Amino acid sequence: MELKENGARRKAGLLPRGGWVLPTCVLCANGFFANLRPSEPFLTPYLLGPDKNLTERQVFNEIYPVWTYSYLILLFPVFLATDYLRYKPVILLQGLSLIITWFMLLYAQGTLAIQFLEFFYGISTATEIAYYSYIYSMVEPGVYQKVTSYCRIATLTGFTVGSVTGQVLVSAAHWPLFYLNIISLISVSIAFSAAWFLPMPRKSLFFHQHLIDGKENKRVDSGRRGNQHNGNLEVAAELEEIEAQVPLNTDEHNAEGQKKKVTLKNVLRILWKDFLHCYSSRTLLCWSVWWALSTCGYFQVVNYSQGLWEKVAPSSHSDIYNGSVEAVSTLLGAVAVFFVGYVKISWSTWGELLLAAFALIIAVTVYIMDVIVNIWVCYVMYVIFRSIYMILITIATFQIAANLSMECYALVFGVNTFTALLLQTLITVIVVDSSVLGLDLFTQFKIYAGYFAVIAIIFFASGLYHIMKKCQRLKQKKLDSSGT
Repeated sequence: MELKENGARRKAGLLPRGGWVLPTCVLCANGFFANLRPSEPFLTPYLLGPDKNLTERQVFNEIYPVWTYSYLILLFPVFLATDYLRYKPVILLQGLSLIITWFMLLYAQGTLAIQFLEFFYGISTATEIAYYSYIYSMVEPGVYQKVTSYCRIATLTGFTVGSVTGQVLVSAAHWPLFYLNIISLISVSIAFSAAWFLPMPRKSLFFHQHLIDGKENKRVDSGRRGNQHNGNLEVAAELEEIEAQVPLNTDEHNAEGQKKKVTLKNVLRILWKDFLHCYSSRTLLCWSVWWALSTCGYFQVVNYSQGLWEKVAPSSHSDIYNGSVEAVSTLLGAVAVFFVGYVKISWSTWGELLLAAFALIIAVTVYIMDVIVNIWVCYVMYVIFRSIYMILITIATFQIAANLSMECYALVFGVNTFTALLLQTLITVIVVDSSVLGLDLFTQFKIYAGYFAVIAIIFFASGLYHIMKKCQRLKQKKLDSSGT
């Protein structure tokens, strides 16, 4: 029986029980070294320093916006290419783009060259989707949660170790920032080498899926039952076309069934149906709107925080602790995320009001970071800002994923990220880009604080309306029951 089951798993492209360990370990090694970049918290001082000798306007208004534009343009094509190429080639592309990025950080000179560097960094961030989705094509759903936690721990640990290493080398050993980039280049090269040892998946969500004759109706029915158990979304049968699992109890004869031809047109049609289906839920739409709006603001604040710190306390005249701040904010955020998992709150009732309250706190932290020109205040506000965002994005991730299948999960998160980047691009073009307003950093951060304040107002109004409607329904229900 077990031999037959393992044969079915092989037909499905899944690894036998226990076979997930090796690819997960290799993927974790790749994620750890890809994020172990000691120079990243010190990128802005490096570009403004003697190594590159760029001006603040060149860095903030001409170079940094290129990353936003590149990420936006590449995200959807990379999403499709990741599925079509079955993940591993895109993970290799990510490693190669990181190598090019840090090689250029060492030797490229001039504004145009650093703009190309930002483009390659945009490739590396757009291809992160392959890292987080690869393992799902290799293992059974029963170990999804386990392997996901391992992969996220690996990237978090790599980022923290890199930040601490960079801070120690700068503050204690007084290393030049140039040598931190050498360590980062070595680390991403190790990550690229590790990616070659990843097994090549045999299937993917859309382009390489195997549908067994006579099993479609059974698959749809099981999908309906699963979604009724997990959440509030009603599942339409035609949307289950994207599921690619082969039943493990299928015999060898049935496993030789016909393959359904999948074209780009079919994939786009499936994606569009899934999009309409998923966002018809008010709950999912609410969390997705918050995801997109807050992630847009988060990207802007994180991208330009180093620049603000540099203006408040120039690295040429004072010690900088960017690495320590990044490490502390990451660790505190991770600890807070861990404990929030034990908090019992009716998110369907109070979620929007809580989002409004936290968005207001974020707005205050960004405003204080901007108006109180003290580096230690900036550091503390940044830690609070990142920690709150990590808590809320974790809650949003869970609330969205609880109602979705894995295929819709990938689509919704992709759409939310794309929307966030679209908004970020709009803000960058108007506020940051030197060809339009090209505002200074202090004015920019006032705008970002106001942006989060607007988010707070939107969700406060929506949450208040939702609670009032719910109270009215309960009151009406009591009147109806008393009348009968």
